[in-house]
Amino acid sequence: MKLCLLLNVIDPKIGGVMIMGDRGTGKSTTVRSLVDLLPEIKVVAGDPYNSDPEDPESMGIEVRESVLKGENLTVVMTKINMVDLPLGATEDRVCGTIDIEKALTEGVKAFEPGLLAKANRGILYVDEVNLLDDHLVDVLLDSAASGWNTVEREGISISHPARFILIGSGNPEEGELRPQLLDRFGMHAQVGTVRDAELRVKIVEERALFDKNPKEFRHSYKAEQEKLWQQIASARACLSSVQIDHDLKVKISKVCAELNVDGLRGDIVTNRAAKSLAALKGRDQVTAEDIATVIPNCLRHRLRKDPLESIDSGLLVIEKFYEVFS
Repeated sequence: MKLCLLLNVIDPKIGGVMIMGDRGTGKSTTVRSLVDLLPEIKVVAGDPYNSDPEDPESMGIEVRESVLKGENLTVVMTKINMVDLPLGATEDRVCGTIDIEKALTEGVKAFEPGLLAKANRGILYVDEVNLLDDHLVDVLLDSAASGWNTVEREGISISHPARFILIGSGNPEEGELRPQLLDRFGMHAQVGTVRDAELRVKIVEERALFDKNPKEFRHSYKAEQEKLWQQIASARACLSSVQIDHDLKVKISKVCAELNVDGLRGDIVTNRAAKSLAALKGRDQVTAEDIATVIPNCLRHRLRKDPLESIDSGLLVIEKFYEVFS
């Protein structure tokens, strides 16, 4: 789970993570703790869409018009945003609303940005995603795939960039996501309850220490946190120079083909995740070991479900990997 989250921070184009696991296994805690590790980015000051001053694809329309006019933009550094999507959110709250009255009386497009605007160039986290209304999930996934959110009301249409890392978590007991929705998540992590008694005791003790003095507890992990932060920053910087051999790409696609994975998302995500892992380890070349680490999380949720199959889909992926790569 942690590795999937880190790889998505290094390369947001992986497409997010779906985390499924028993209740009380720390899914939400882990996702929310990611905020401290997020690097800083350049944004246009006062812009509701966190527009990138250097990339027209991530700019709001007003900022783009200012750039075309040659106006100087005020640029500030800010931490990547993490937006929580509450289960009871309405479509207007998520997508934003158009003030029809203002549009008709004053002739201006009065748009009130929603959560998707706030999440642009950041992370959108949906806890209990399998309980979210289907039409809201469709809206989220369309935006996540296209990178844009379009709001249409009474003949008025407004679009704005909505490029975010989509992270969802849920408990399998409360129902599964539809396969076509699951497929839109880049990676899938499965979390189980810890069975080792010693480790359980350690978790209970750590929790007690945190409750007693949260500030001191955080400080005790500061050095490790700083080290990981530096690792992520350097991985993001060198990601573009990481190479993957053609032979390895062919083998990845062969695994996907032999597992009857629908579409090509599995191939694309596995290549990207393997590159991110190599960058995290400080290398500029992907190895078969990198692929073995990430491929179960990239493909397990894309396999067709066989109700009579008792073996975990992640193990099926690993078996096929060793068959092809050996």
